[in-house]
Amino acid sequence: MNLKEKINLDKLPRHVAIIMDGNGRWAKKHGKPRVFGHKNGVTAVRETTEAAAELGVEYLTLYAFSTENWSRPQFEVNALMTLLVETVRRELDTLNKNNIRLQAIGDLKKLPAKTHKALLDGIEKTKNNTRMTLVLALNYSARWEIINAVQELATKAADQTIKPEDINEEMFANALSTKGIPDPELLIRTSNEQRISNFLLWQISYAELYFTPLFWPEFRKEHFHEAIIDFQNRERRFGKTSEQIS
Repeated sequence: MNLKEKINLDKLPRHVAIIMDGNGRWAKKHGKPRVFGHKNGVTAVRETTEAAAELGVEYLTLYAFSTENWSRPQFEVNALMTLLVETVRRELDTLNKNNIRLQAIGDLKKLPAKTHKALLDGIEKTKNNTRMTLVLALNYSARWEIINAVQELATKAADQTIKPEDINEEMFANALSTKGIPDPELLIRTSNEQRISNFLLWQISYAELYFTPLFWPEFRKEHFHEAIIDFQNRERRFGKTSEQIS
């Protein structure tokens, strides 16, 4: 029995989020520049997206570029932005063929014009696809997102559109950039780093965390299957006791 056959399709996480880490270190291990790692990471994106869609995962969110990543060397940032444009354009036919919708979260307006245009074009041309939604987190920061939500609700309260006492979890969640998307039930991070790095801090409150020593360019379908199997073997109690959920 292969790994895929061990997966219970009735107990899939609806939403899987991934921190794609280790491109630079993988490239260094192979005596190559960091950009080489980013380019090879595209294969991992393709394989993981296919694996999630084939299983029936509804949402897959990939942490592609954080607000902190702007502090990297300018050459690397420029290469990443160029790679993003090329990848979105190249993979567009594959996304449509596989009925996958593209979305994005983050401060997208601050992306370079070409990157922003390619992204919006990809979102528009896949908007009617229904099999799975692939969400790219670009120029994204969870703290930025939370502050934006607070400002939005504070403005509405000041305008007396809402009352402060009416603000609840649902209203706050609807002010986030992930409005309409279920919270991730599984968060995967590659490269053996065991931290969240300012990613979906509100949304992953009850997510299962899965860390793998593999660098992102090494990640393949079978590794995604391993993460799903690990998730399905965990007891998710949400504050209850084992006896209450059995």
